[in-house]
Amino acid sequence: MKISKNIKEEEIEAIFLAERNEEQQKILSRFFKTGKGEYGEGDQFLGIRVPRTRAIVKEAKLRIEFKEIGKLLDSPWHEVRLCGFLLLVEEMKANLPRKSDKDTIVKDNARKEIATYYLANARKANNWDLVDLSCEYIIGPYLRLNTPQDYGILYRLAESDNLWEQRIAIVTTLDLIRNGIFEPTLLLADKLKCHHHDLIHKAIGWTLREIGKRDKETLLDYLEKNYASLPRTTLRYAIERFPEPERRFWLTRKL
Repeated sequence: MKISKNIKEEEIEAIFLAERNEEQQKILSRFFKTGKGEYGEGDQFLGIRVPRTRAIVKEAKLRIEFKEIGKLLDSPWHEVRLCGFLLLVEEMKANLPRKSDKDTIVKDNARKEIATYYLANARKANNWDLVDLSCEYIIGPYLRLNTPQDYGILYRLAESDNLWEQRIAIVTTLDLIRNGIFEPTLLLADKLKCHHHDLIHKAIGWTLREIGKRDKETLLDYLEKNYASLPRTTLRYAIERFPEPERRFWLTRKL
């Protein structure tokens, strides 16, 4: 694959279109629930696997302007939009602080610009993989490294009327959890636990499980206070790593 120095959206999209795989396209369309009334209704796939998309991103990263990334995010093709979001992830990675940095202001400003751009295009991450492969690596570091720390963005996303922005809110906290910051996850779990959609129930359970891997007492305390009101899917995900007798205790515990 040969990509020019100053990359344009058309060049990247042409690579994807040339590698279209109709058989894989059918598989992905079913897997990501694109049928009528399903959560991915109307989304269009080219049938290209994620490792191939990542290979294209590797060649194109840090060589494409935001306006060109924006064109990728506007594409009707799922894999092209994923490419755009992964390019934003690479932009954020390049602007994480390092010990050798003498002037942090440039990177601070860049992280804000990248996060703001991502949030402006958040609804284009309109399936769970687009959300999960981008938000924790873009919004997570931005909020964690920002001074002063303010997680209000996540709470506002959780109050959105858009399923994908709501999932962004909770999945973003995986970055915070990895860095020992649990409170935003617990607050968002409370805010979203009565949500109607299974994709949110799973995301809450996933993040609670990750807290438990690092601080089981915090998870147990949360479960003690909230297990009766948690969706069953959330509870199962949250206690997935518990020993079998302990899992059985929580699953059979009476209200």
